[in-house]
Amino acid sequence: MSFRPSFRLTSLAAGLLLAVTASAQPVFDQPASATFKGQVVSRGENVVPGSTADVTGRGFVPGQQVSLLRGDTVLNSQPVVVDADGNFKTQLAIPADAVPGTHPVVVRASQPAAAAVLKLRVSPQLPLSGQAKFATQSNKLVPGLYQSAYSAASNAVFVTSAVGRPPVTQSQLLKLDPKSLKVTKAITPAQVPGSTNGAVFAVYGVGVDDANGNVWVSNTRQDTVAVYRQADLSLVHQFPVGAVPHARDVVVDSTHGKVFASAAGEDHLSVFDAKTLKALEPITLASGVDDEKFVPMSLVLDEPSGKLFTVSIGTPEAAVIDVASGKVDKVIDLGNAISASGVAFDAERNRLYVASQGTDNLLIVDVASGKVVHDVPVGAGALNVAFDAKSGLAYVTNRGAGTVTAVDRDGKVVGNLDGGTFPNHVRADGKGNVFAVNKSRGAEDPKGDRITRISLRQP
Repeated sequence: MSFRPSFRLTSLAAGLLLAVTASAQPVFDQPASATFKGQVVSRGENVVPGSTADVTGRGFVPGQQVSLLRGDTVLNSQPVVVDADGNFKTQLAIPADAVPGTHPVVVRASQPAAAAVLKLRVSPQLPLSGQAKFATQSNKLVPGLYQSAYSAASNAVFVTSAVGRPPVTQSQLLKLDPKSLKVTKAITPAQVPGSTNGAVFAVYGVGVDDANGNVWVSNTRQDTVAVYRQADLSLVHQFPVGAVPHARDVVVDSTHGKVFASAAGEDHLSVFDAKTLKALEPITLASGVDDEKFVPMSLVLDEPSGKLFTVSIGTPEAAVIDVASGKVDKVIDLGNAISASGVAFDAERNRLYVASQGTDNLLIVDVASGKVVHDVPVGAGALNVAFDAKSGLAYVTNRGAGTVTAVDRDGKVVGNLDGGTFPNHVRADGKGNVFAVNKSRGAEDPKGDRITRISLRQP
């Protein structure tokens, strides 16, 4: 009896050998070489149930035949043939009953055999709703709008713009009247010293310092920040290149006289003295995920409590920072958050609002317990979020969906508004208004390059 297991294995092996030998094409034929670098991505600003996704591959072997599989189902009726450059492109129909989320699609190639996995994201599709509940006013500005910030001291909205990829030669810092949304002052940043291609210190993130009458901006392409005068937008100080690696958001704590800038791509926040403009000790953000890095994105400050909040695009985490000590109070595990980028805070409920591009959702998090109390699907590419304490609503800009979604404290969608082309950022003014800015598809796009003031209508 002790030989029976071996006999069975031998019989099975023989059967397998016979099956392989009898096959017209060997199952284990010549594989792709060890240098095979096939990569596949899907494209589509808003891949939702019932739509299509453009699937492209590169780094394959010319002549390979490619099939796409979800589970046991082959998704393309005929294999796609890789071209002479090692690339292929096909369209994939997304069924109307597809469940939103990230779906692993196996990309199977033959002759020679190889495989890759495509992470295909299907976003939720929320219809427009609740428009009658909101008052809106919009104005077209300049190309490349990024962020806005409201100054109570100046009663002005400051808006940044930067066009294209490096070398960025077209950028403006704008000062707007918050009621008419008209530009009252505009400047172009100075050219980068030593630049031979016309690159300027393009402005991206923006925060106001009402105590000192300044406005701070991030110069993301030059890894630094700059300070301008609110009154006339004259340059107060340009920090040297490299002061803040890939600077993104910037916020000012007037109570403690500190300025914080997120170093996206790194694991820290840069800190400056708001009055002397001197660099202070940075705040390191340690991730609770093994072998991963906390990469800060958006910042939001609750000045009365002295707490600063940020989220990580690299890990599903948020951090709570004590601004007086510069120490991290806690790191919160967000769970269902991929590529978190936007953050807002509700001081009355002590809750954090996190918008995530990779999961198309808004998480409402109880800061004290660190628990996610609501997970709200809002639309493709949820990028930024602002909380309006007066109405109790959070506003999320969904870049892929082209919408701004208003969500109440209980996680209910109150309105899903047309945000124009590529909604990029939203900021509250503390008076019941939020200012949303968007980008465009080009100079002739009537729905792009706009700032829109949104407020909940009073009953």
